[in-house]
Amino acid sequence: MLRVWIPGSGWGRLGLVWLERIEVNAVEQDPNRVLIETAAQHLRTASESGVPCSPVREILGTDSDVDLAYAVAQHNISLDLAAGRRVSGRKIGLTGAAIQQQLGVTQPDYGTLFADMCIADGLTIPATRLMQPRAEAEIAFVLEDDLDKGEHCVVDVIGATAYLLPALEIVASRVADWDISIVDTVADNASCGLYVLGSRPVALGSVDVRAVSMALSVNDEVAATGQGSACMGNPLQAVIWLADMMCRVGTPLRAGDCLMTGSLGAMVPIAAGDRIAADMGPLGTVSTVLV
Repeated sequence: MLRVWIPGSGWGRLGLVWLERIEVNAVEQDPNRVLIETAAQHLRTASESGVPCSPVREILGTDSDVDLAYAVAQHNISLDLAAGRRVSGRKIGLTGAAIQQQLGVTQPDYGTLFADMCIADGLTIPATRLMQPRAEAEIAFVLEDDLDKGEHCVVDVIGATAYLLPALEIVASRVADWDISIVDTVADNASCGLYVLGSRPVALGSVDVRAVSMALSVNDEVAATGQGSACMGNPLQAVIWLADMMCRVGTPLRAGDCLMTGSLGAMVPIAAGDRIAADMGPLGTVSTVLV
């Protein structure tokens, strides 16, 4: 219980009782607040120290309460925004059967992208910026208009898209050994790490996103293959899911947002010294080196 007395305020004992009641009521209204703050700090400590942590589900006492996990993620996102980081878009995770099978989950999730996560095609990435990194190849959508209708359809997404880019997502987990449930990855901002964008924008109307091929290579060896239809059947459907979800949580997608729509194949573990490249057919190529 918080006890506060302000000298000279003239409130006396009544003021003290009133402040105590505010604190008690706040805890009663949000009984999970301590859990959320503890789990959020658990992840931040791992990120800041570079030492992976135990699963967040052990703190939260659940491996299925996704709403509670999103509250943990939002707590840390709010701290990041207060520290001056800028949101540059959103990511959809766990959109394909291959990724869901790898992690033992059955539903997609979303995370927040920040501008300082974005890497230009061909540049190197210090391995120290990432924890337990893995690579995915994805189609990035960049919006020309807001998607704020609440409920969206294919026509809305097509009309709001400025262009596409080939992309690599370098996912990372603050949780040791990737021992994650859906709750762990959601709380960890959908296991966001960094994302690498290709240099040549491609018009949506010039490609069939379902048929886009993908070959992800590490050190010139093909490590994963796939195509656009692996992403929720159609990457456009992934954007619809994300747009609807972001409206439901009160942060609609905005013009200029970059949307990482989900992996077209399996995640591939990578390490310092690796050269990572994706050939995405009509979308072009994108690459980076972990140093």
